[in-house]
Amino acid sequence: MARVVFYEKPGCGGNARQKALLGQSGHDLDVRDLLTTPWTGERLRAFFGVRPVGQWFNAASPRVKSGEVRPETLDAETALALMLADPLLIRRPLLEVDGRREAGFDAARIDAWIGLAPAAAPVGEGCARRDGGQAHGCAALNPPAPVDIP
Repeated sequence: MARVVFYEKPGCGGNARQKALLGQSGHDLDVRDLLTTPWTGERLRAFFGVRPVGQWFNAASPRVKSGEVRPETLDAETALALMLADPLLIRRPLLEVDGRREAGFDAARIDAWIGLAPAAAPVGEGCARRDGGQAHGCAALNPPAPVDIP
């Protein structure tokens, strides 16, 4: 099967389910911390392909949910600057296999790309907790740096 470089937010239940499915599917995982990886704009940009800028963001990020950051209004340069300053904004997981990079966990897309075993329950994106993880400190693991928003 494939060797998958899997960039996650440590402690994220959704990422744990995604990793479990990839492992059950026979893939070898190289798990890395999305929040502490020294990203550059160019390197991060490669994971988003032709998706619209608004789809580059983690919709469950506290700053997106609160409306402080409105991804659909941003250009690529501003979006990347915000994500470099606050990695919680990055849609996750980020996946890399043999030079191909993808953002997010669209099971059908990943199945067509590298193959997935059937799952007992759907595995997708988002926090498994009903509150989006906020009561459990998920969003507070790595507080964002202050950023000026245009």
